[in-house]
Amino acid sequence: MRTIDDYAPSSESDGHHGVAGQPASSRPSPKILIVDDTPTNIELLDNVLRSEGFRTVSATDGSSARALGRVEQPDLILLDVMMPGESGFETCSRLKSDPTTSDIPIIFLSALDDVKNKVTGLKIGGVDYISKPVHGEEVLARVRVHLRINENNRALVREHRARLESLREAQQAILVRSEDCPEASFAVYYSPLEETGGDFYDVVSVDADVFGYFVADVSGHGASAAFLTSAIKALLRQYAGPLYSPEDTMRGVDAVMRQMLGEEQYLTACYAHLNRRTRKLSVVSAGHPPLVLVSATGQTTVVEMNSDPLGIFSSVVLKRKDLRVSPGDRFYLCSDGMIESSPGAPRKAGIEKLVAACSHHRSEALATATDSIAASVLEGTGPASDDLLLLAVEVR
Repeated sequence: MRTIDDYAPSSESDGHHGVAGQPASSRPSPKILIVDDTPTNIELLDNVLRSEGFRTVSATDGSSARALGRVEQPDLILLDVMMPGESGFETCSRLKSDPTTSDIPIIFLSALDDVKNKVTGLKIGGVDYISKPVHGEEVLARVRVHLRINENNRALVREHRARLESLREAQQAILVRSEDCPEASFAVYYSPLEETGGDFYDVVSVDADVFGYFVADVSGHGASAAFLTSAIKALLRQYAGPLYSPEDTMRGVDAVMRQMLGEEQYLTACYAHLNRRTRKLSVVSAGHPPLVLVSATGQTTVVEMNSDPLGIFSSVVLKRKDLRVSPGDRFYLCSDGMIESSPGAPRKAGIEKLVAACSHHRSEALATATDSIAASVLEGTGPASDDLLLLAVEVR
């Protein structure tokens, strides 16, 4: 059986490959990081890989290997297990915990060929384990296999991201913007947790002085929730006309959602129906966070109702409250993420924080007030754990 020494290239071969085995094509050849505390082992692996067109970099200890991994971003790492100081297993764990190197496939090289060590290497993130003394053909075969697997995985990720981006663009396209309907006098802060979100809002012009403002939250995130938003928009437009009361509008959405939502899925929503001629604001809630009303004089009202979410029960229980409003008053509808932005914090505390922010920024221009309110609510809360949506409306 031949060993790795049989693959050391001759001087003629060195001259043929030129600089670090750079291929003739414009695409750079894969780069391999070799990590071994024995320089002879590095040299042998280097010769084998370069003779086949791979680029190589090397390190003799774990700390240097991690630094090189961050800078060089190799396509694959060949990592010795038994090294002084930081073992290969420790190096692998640290590489996998670093976001800049966590996706690089690692193949262990070790004289420790017992099952226990092999399992340990695979459990901490290695993709393969080659026993020493290594053989050139085996090294090349395993390197090529894992490079192909990694490239296929990257291609799938790129494809998935492209699809999500297309879906995100489609979802964004159906969300009405304030400039599309300036007569409705509203502004929005919307930040989905993922490329696509489960939160949804819409503004419907029922009549010249009558508008419907709708905020909903589909349970779950991502594509499955986002696909439903176009259906919700169509339903809202169908049931928000003069023929339907605000409760009828919500019941119409509920009836269809029961047929569309998957098992254990549901929809919370709040619908605010504003008639500027009669100065009446009718609020219908379906298991959703409260509407916050801030008068032109600064008085705040929290409109919270205990009611059923949509899409679950055959006979949904909805609650409605009617309020008198005046020009200059503002009201706000939000999703759960805005009042549950601090993990473990009571819901009541989140509502109080939102109310305080709405009151504090009541004199700010509506176009920027939503961003200011969101910044106040989210200050000191850390990374978001849910979609964030705040819809602000000023009564004219």
